[in-house]
Amino acid sequence: MKEKKKIILIPYPAQGHVTPMLKLAAVIAGLGRFQPVVLTPEFIHRRISPRIHGVLCLPLPDGLDGGTPPPDFFAVERAMEEAMPPALEELLLREMAGGVACVVADLLASWAVEVARRCGVTVAGFWPAMHATYRLVAAIPHLVRTGVISENGCPRNPSDPISLSSQDPILTTNDLPWLIGSSKARVSRFKFWTRTIERSKTLQFLLVNTFSEGSESIMQQSNKFDSQDSPRILEVGPLIMQAATTSGTTFWEEDTSCLDWLDNQNVGSVMYISFGSWVSPIGEAKVRALASALEASRRPFIWVLGPAWHRGLPDGYTTRVAAHGRIVQWAPQLEVLRHPAVRCYLTHCGWNSTMEAIQCKKPLLCYPIAGDQFLNCAYIVNSWKIGVKIERFGIEDIDNGIRKVEDQKFRGRIEELNEKLFGKEGSSKAMANLSTFITEINT
Repeated sequence: MKEKKKIILIPYPAQGHVTPMLKLAAVIAGLGRFQPVVLTPEFIHRRISPRIHGVLCLPLPDGLDGGTPPPDFFAVERAMEEAMPPALEELLLREMAGGVACVVADLLASWAVEVARRCGVTVAGFWPAMHATYRLVAAIPHLVRTGVISENGCPRNPSDPISLSSQDPILTTNDLPWLIGSSKARVSRFKFWTRTIERSKTLQFLLVNTFSEGSESIMQQSNKFDSQDSPRILEVGPLIMQAATTSGTTFWEEDTSCLDWLDNQNVGSVMYISFGSWVSPIGEAKVRALASALEASRRPFIWVLGPAWHRGLPDGYTTRVAAHGRIVQWAPQLEVLRHPAVRCYLTHCGWNSTMEAIQCKKPLLCYPIAGDQFLNCAYIVNSWKIGVKIERFGIEDIDNGIRKVEDQKFRGRIEELNEKLFGKEGSSKAMANLSTFITEINT
């Protein structure tokens, strides 16, 4: 039997990027034409042990010491630009010579685009977030040219509005995804993004973990900010979200005992709280404020809070709230959100979390922190109207937010969005898009 050609998939090494890439690999494996191989840097490969039928997971040397805490953004960037390219080149030219049909590179791992081209291998991009976020980043040249931001990515006027199209919610320049950390860090992140967009210009395809966010015309006509070099966008989000993967895909051990705790709560009584894994959460002062509000409200809750942030909790807190609250280091999020006891989700508005909330029909209390979360929040609150944004963690802010999302209008809208995304039509479009991609690289 002739050995299948391989599709090499390379995610950016963060949980919110590795998870959807593994799901994409699972979908490709299910189609049966190619052998998907997911490559992650050694420091990630040591932390996960995915067991996905038909998917091979291999490590790439990264030059990192693999200690704790895990490497920061800039250490990972150095590893991707210096240590990982020669390892991938060796793999493509010698170990898998002639046996690779395509490399699918996360755009944030754009170093792999350059390596694949040098090796003469077809390369496609993968965007694990919302298509609108890609359009915002792709608009960088336009924003610089029109003076909205400087050549270093700094806003000229933080209150300046930005609108990608008439169907998109309005943002301000304070919401740009590279504005994280110190001034020096922001400039470095902006250079990372500009390099990413430059490398992706000549990609033929970009597989996007999204669905049509607004009017179909957003996808059907060129955005006024896009260049003619933009790749063809293929939305595959519904397929990825519904892909079944097995255990071993998360970087942290999940505390499944919280599911037993949920079984003992009343239907629709629990607030689930998680601010994700990508950047440092909300800070000690805000941890303390939220903790006090949750204690005073007496509402049942599950709160995902890593051990490094427990010091923000008041003394004796976990004991005092034990009757109505549960704090865990990491949770099986999709299973928690599916549980009938969960009423709503207080979230940072990360894209995977947003998609999972829609999948499980849970309204959102939004507290964006960084990156694409502000744009996601704008869609959640202003376009889709399936959540509300809260500005503070006072008890009145939390209670008012919960009361608002209890309105039946929220439930009706999230059910409509769920059907659009996960119903027959959404899944059929996503499968057609993926089939187009598979057919093109198979010819």
